[in-house]
Amino acid sequence: MEAAAFNDNFTETELKVLAFVTEKHGQQKRKYTHEPYVNHLVRVALKVKEYTQDSRMVMAALCHDVLEDTECTVAELYQFLIGINLTDADSDYICFLVKELTDVFTSDAYPQFNRKARKELEANRLWEISPEAQTIKYADLIDNTTSIVQHGGGFAKVYLKEKKRILTKMDKGNLELYQIVSSIIEIV
Repeated sequence: MEAAAFNDNFTETELKVLAFVTEKHGQQKRKYTHEPYVNHLVRVALKVKEYTQDSRMVMAALCHDVLEDTECTVAELYQFLIGINLTDADSDYICFLVKELTDVFTSDAYPQFNRKARKELEANRLWEISPEAQTIKYADLIDNTTSIVQHGGGFAKVYLKEKKRILTKMDKGNLELYQIVSSIIEIV
């Protein structure tokens, strides 16, 4: 997927962020579809763009997995954002959103907890993130749910149960997107 293919959908600055995350995610593929990982990031960002005029949220959506799934650090992301002439405040805000969207209760960080316990802790954390981060998370859940239900086999049932739990109290983001993701998770 070439960044130039999105010139009509993204601003020049958003395209620079897309190029950055494309490089960081490298040859990563989606688990079930084996498509380039960046396709997921683009779909999430475009969904967010449908519901907000805030380009910082779109850029955070593009970056939402970069801390979790690559070697990129918050400092590196911040320096990149400053380097493309974003203000300190905008760079801080984007990094703040990306950090909110990054899983904390991973198996590597909390090996003493089983998946169910980690997912419960993560749900509690997500209930408290900003409305803007919750909006991005809704777009992420929409894209992930579609893929997992189509291709995830038996794991889809576990995934849907976990996401229904998250959505019980992760309801401060964009109401329309919340209703869409809730209906998708309930229907399937």
